[in-house]
Amino acid sequence: MSEERLQKVMAAAGIASRRASEKLIEAGRVSVNGRIVTEMGVKVDLSKDKVTVDGKPLRTSKRNVYIKVYKPKGMLSDIGGQTDGRPTVADLLPPGVGRVFPVGRLDLNSEGLVLLTDDGELAHRLTHPRYEHPKTYYVLIDTFPGEEALNRLRNGIELEDGLTAPAKVDIVDSPPAGLILDEGYRRGTWLRIVLREGKKRQIRHMISAVDLFLHRLVRWSIGPLTIAQLPPRESAHLAKGEVAALRDMAESKRRRPGADRPPRPSSSRRPSSPRRG
Repeated sequence: MSEERLQKVMAAAGIASRRASEKLIEAGRVSVNGRIVTEMGVKVDLSKDKVTVDGKPLRTSKRNVYIKVYKPKGMLSDIGGQTDGRPTVADLLPPGVGRVFPVGRLDLNSEGLVLLTDDGELAHRLTHPRYEHPKTYYVLIDTFPGEEALNRLRNGIELEDGLTAPAKVDIVDSPPAGLILDEGYRRGTWLRIVLREGKKRQIRHMISAVDLFLHRLVRWSIGPLTIAQLPPRESAHLAKGEVAALRDMAESKRRRPGADRPPRPSSSRRPSSPRRG
């Protein structure tokens, strides 16, 4: 084996995501060959170096776990931490699944695809902002949007945490056939929104900023991975082809060519309209 950065090796072993592994290192909970390491940049080779986390030897996982879940509305996408007794996507996992963590979260009132894995390196590449991997959402709003609202959504909207990146936004006749329209379905207009960033509750804030009302928000895909044919509250291990497709996307640092993303506005800031609610 070749030497790799310590946090990368920990993530690949399924200890935690790369960022969380860095926090473990900074907290003095990791040692290399008997010496506690607290600085970043240390490289190790597990074939000759002994790495321990909280005193337990680090071993590479023989086989990583990859599971997709259709999270319903009203369920937390977090695993661990304070849940106040509320259900989480952990309740939907198949029996016998070990420690996994979500790759990108959905808020309580959103639904759709959540990927869970113990592959920290893949999780890092899928969630780090610099890789800009596309995520597709289907959004049901109350009325037909005007062209001005659509252009603002596409070109970027100033939110409290900064200007959103350009997004692909289209009006669609209906969501994909695999998306179940339950008894609570309301009439309105469906939008397909493709984002390459992940600000907190971003789509909800974007829709509110252009004075539209959101009825339903579904994450349909993360790159090539979709929830097609996966009913709400169900989970499934990824097929080999699905894992390979995610890896192919994650291993490329370059932005995918194609004109599906408009250019970023030249101005770094633009005025925002009053928000609803």
